[in-house]
Amino acid sequence: MAFLALDTLTKHFGSHVAVDRLTLKVEKGEFVSLLGPSGCGKTTTLQMIAGFVEPTSGGIRLEGRDLLAVKPAKRGLGIVFQSYALFPHMTVAENVSFGLEMQGVAAAERAKRVGETLDLVGLGAFAGRFPRQLSGGQQQRVALARALVIRPQILLLDEPLSNLDAKLREEMQIELRQIQRTVGTTTILVTHDQGEAMALSDRIVVMNHGRAEQIGPPHETYERPATPFVASFLGKTNLVSGATVRPERISFAAAGLAGTVRTRIFQGNHWLYQVDTADGLVTVIRQNTGEAMPGEGAAVRLAWRALPPQSSGEVSASSRTEGS
Repeated sequence: MAFLALDTLTKHFGSHVAVDRLTLKVEKGEFVSLLGPSGCGKTTTLQMIAGFVEPTSGGIRLEGRDLLAVKPAKRGLGIVFQSYALFPHMTVAENVSFGLEMQGVAAAERAKRVGETLDLVGLGAFAGRFPRQLSGGQQQRVALARALVIRPQILLLDEPLSNLDAKLREEMQIELRQIQRTVGTTTILVTHDQGEAMALSDRIVVMNHGRAEQIGPPHETYERPATPFVASFLGKTNLVSGATVRPERISFAAAGLAGTVRTRIFQGNHWLYQVDTADGLVTVIRQNTGEAMPGEGAAVRLAWRALPPQSSGEVSASSRTEGS
């Protein structure tokens, strides 16, 4: 029995189908990301798990019990919103302690758990500060501590890093994954950021128009996209000689598909190329190794290796939803 199970979960808003028969099983301690563009249904799915939105049909079960029969405040879930939703008039410690007070936890136990959780997120020395005195990354960690301190069965994250700049977001991704592994809390993340989902997740649910187009480990989903949408959404891709080929798998070679370099862009650790070929415009990414690279206008040949066949133990990339 799965720890958390979504069974043909569906939500209509009038004639609009926001979530369409989503089936998903999440194991205890797993980190799963709902990934997709705006309007794909990922946030609505999270809100149905949290109890903020009532499903039109389908079921949600947590350790076998019907979660839809439980009021949101009683579901035992920790939630981190995009806006952090910190109380500006409360200190860091008071913000983190708030949920424990609502649960009626004794003062001594509250103080102990707040201290332990602030240490976990690296903010033990900031307990007496107010949110306005913190950076964006520090506020994000306070929100995370507030969600974790109640020891939730599931941690729900709604675009928690989207307000951070690129460098800080990357740092927080590493911290978030380390914290999740330390506490072992089952986590569901909503994000539109492909890199974030692949960096953090045990599995990714790629959603489009309310449906799960593919569910699988990040590497498997990236390397073996089940649909054209998944292939295009998870980074750059090419359709060459009838096959989907990622740009970083294509190399310049002595023999292969003939082409002419249209564009060459230096991006620090790699070069980004666009090459005109008989199969159309092909994107190529080559690591910057310091060696001389073809310039614009150069005649080149492109080669790539096909992925090896899947072993019987691998997850099928053609499986769009679990149990189908």
